[in-house]
Amino acid sequence: MSDIKLKDLRYLVAVADLRHFGRAAERCFVSQPTLSAQLKKLEQSLGVQLIERQPNNVALTEAGEQIVDRARRILEACAEVTTLARSHRDPLAGTLRVALLPTIGPYLLPHISRPLQRSLPRLELHLHEYQTAPMIEKLKVGELEMGILALPVDLEGLEVRELYAEPFNLLVPERHPLAKRERVQMGELEGQSLLLLEEGHCLRDQALAVCSRVGLGERQDFRATSLETLRQMVATGAGITLLPQLATEGAYGNARGVKVLPFAKPVPHRRIGAVWRKTSARQPAIAALCDVITERMTRSGRAAVA
Repeated sequence: MSDIKLKDLRYLVAVADLRHFGRAAERCFVSQPTLSAQLKKLEQSLGVQLIERQPNNVALTEAGEQIVDRARRILEACAEVTTLARSHRDPLAGTLRVALLPTIGPYLLPHISRPLQRSLPRLELHLHEYQTAPMIEKLKVGELEMGILALPVDLEGLEVRELYAEPFNLLVPERHPLAKRERVQMGELEGQSLLLLEEGHCLRDQALAVCSRVGLGERQDFRATSLETLRQMVATGAGITLLPQLATEGAYGNARGVKVLPFAKPVPHRRIGAVWRKTSARQPAIAALCDVITERMTRSGRAAVA
């Protein structure tokens, strides 16, 4: 059996991910015939079929599935070797692949972009947006190096650091009976119709947990795909909702047709944290990024629980 080449493992993983030879070849920057021929050679070298080739369908054999799983680990380990060497040369330089929740990224990034550029000028962030489950999966397989999400999460194999606590604010239509108030108590919301995000968003679960304490009901005929959809639905008078504080500031807080109300103590909130692999070679860069975020949010006073 000849030595297995890393590029062949990359080809195999690409086919497993995309289930299409053409798209896999594009990802790997080779021609489709080249990729197909190399995978054939890999199968011959291993003496086992890895891919079932059918018209308009690409599937992995049982052996293929098992070998792809190990190929991912090998490629991740090789990437860690390169990253480790680079980090020893300059731990705060290079690229860092970071993912944020859709309910965090658009509202946090404007506050931290300039401080990050000043504090970590040699660090280039490659930013992605995922919900919690796919983010955790991509972290574990090495496609990401850091995630910023709402806590708690399943932390098997991951390290976590809390960055800040973010209060929730209440969003009501501008003609709502509560709209003239300066602050509102959670208990005053009983019997109201609550608008929430669709399944899969952790913010939905957090809002339900907060509101279940006071018997606040959810509107059953509507599920939003984004915070901006929730904002627009509140403006139409369809109901009320809870939004994270950063999503109610600036232009977001001046949206037409809605009124933003802070809560009286005890203020409902969510905890925002960073997660990464325990074995990550980029831990110095991750720690530095966490320091900048925490310092910025603490100094601004925008995300502290009253």
